[in-house]
Amino acid sequence: MQFKINPKSPSKTFLRVIPVFEDAIAGLAEKLGKPAPAPVLFSGKKDSAYCYDSEGQLILLLGLGQNPDYKTIETAFRRILSKNGTLAENGVSIDLPDNFTATQAEAALVGFVLGTYSIGFYKSAKATEFDGLKVEIRSVQEKAKVLVDRAEKIAAAKIEAFRLVDLPPNKITPEYLADWAKKLAKKSKLSTTVFDSKRAKSEGLEAFLAVGRGSSKEPKFIILEYRHPKAKHHIGLVGKGVTFDTGGLNVKTQGMHEMKSDMGGAAAVLATTQLVSDLQLAINLTAIVPSVENAIDKDAYLPSEVIGSHAGLSIEVVDTDAEGRLILADGLSYLAKKYKIDQVIDLATLTGSAIGTFGYECAALFSNDESLSHGLQEAGKAVGEKSWPLPLWDSYAKEMDSEIADIKNYNGKPFAGAITAAKFLQAFTHGHPSWAHLDIAGVSFTDSEFAKTKTGTAYGVGLLLRYIERMLE
Repeated sequence: MQFKINPKSPSKTFLRVIPVFEDAIAGLAEKLGKPAPAPVLFSGKKDSAYCYDSEGQLILLLGLGQNPDYKTIETAFRRILSKNGTLAENGVSIDLPDNFTATQAEAALVGFVLGTYSIGFYKSAKATEFDGLKVEIRSVQEKAKVLVDRAEKIAAAKIEAFRLVDLPPNKITPEYLADWAKKLAKKSKLSTTVFDSKRAKSEGLEAFLAVGRGSSKEPKFIILEYRHPKAKHHIGLVGKGVTFDTGGLNVKTQGMHEMKSDMGGAAAVLATTQLVSDLQLAINLTAIVPSVENAIDKDAYLPSEVIGSHAGLSIEVVDTDAEGRLILADGLSYLAKKYKIDQVIDLATLTGSAIGTFGYECAALFSNDESLSHGLQEAGKAVGEKSWPLPLWDSYAKEMDSEIADIKNYNGKPFAGAITAAKFLQAFTHGHPSWAHLDIAGVSFTDSEFAKTKTGTAYGVGLLLRYIERMLE
């Protein structure tokens, strides 16, 4: 995609895109330099659009409503190429409204680039390619070029998160994620360490290794470190990286086809790390992705086994389908013990209970730090990645008491599943005073207007970026 900012002679052969606020519809005729379409055809309402030919030029009007939020603008602009790609074959000219804020302009440009994404990776008939697409941006923003560069980096990170979730599990394996991290380190200012089974054993990552025992695919414990010379804060991220989840010997009885998405937390963490590096944010970041495949064979871990952990706690395995919390336990423990982290945030497609509570609207948020919890909520709200807090009361921890071990991985009861899972994780944070857990089971892989099947959403990338940048203000 080739961007040109404020061309002196806009191309008449390009598709001209004009976003319109509902309360600014009266000024559309002046913008066009000719009569506007009748209100019955286009009113500027949210999610409306009208495309027509004007003296040989195609014009696409996008209705944004009266007070559009970030997600509304991003989605409206994503539709341009995702749904009208053939109209843009000659190029696209985008008129950003004069009263657009920098944040609104970012949302528009990010959404526009996201429109190039398609999940048809293995189709014989390929989707429209946009690599060489010429795009004119007409804007009064003083730093329009900076905005475009930033938006491209944000969109690239989100698309990478889409890909990592949407590609099939015979492609996205623990080894693939490890190689992905190594490639990122080569092209960015990052260092990467990957533990294989032997190294993980020597590090005491026994819970992590137990989950991967039933798979022929080697588990990988991935560590990415980004350091900035002017950093005043050190953030730690942990992402659940189960590349496919059969449920283990407690095999899933439904929904297994979608379990390639069980590494949505890993995708968000890896893509965020890429983005922080691309934007060269003045922060230190350590990201850990414990990556395994939870499969079934003669070596698979058993219900009722007692396994060890990096934290030194023994764990009674009640359910092998409660595997994500086991690998996260070792990831959190390793991070808290080995690094001096100011704040720890983990993201995981962890429980159906979170979906039962919030549906597909928002993530379940748990934190022992009110400031961190509020900051994540506000950051997510600003970019359309909502979360809502649930309690971490000590009384819930009793549900995870084991008769035979220090703790059990599942309480076996049909209530408070997301909360008891969070309490399990908290036991492995070594009492870190500022920790947050985002259960993203309902928001990282969902139905949308951009595909006929569930697809990745990149939930967490925008939220974490906004949170980190607000911390730096």
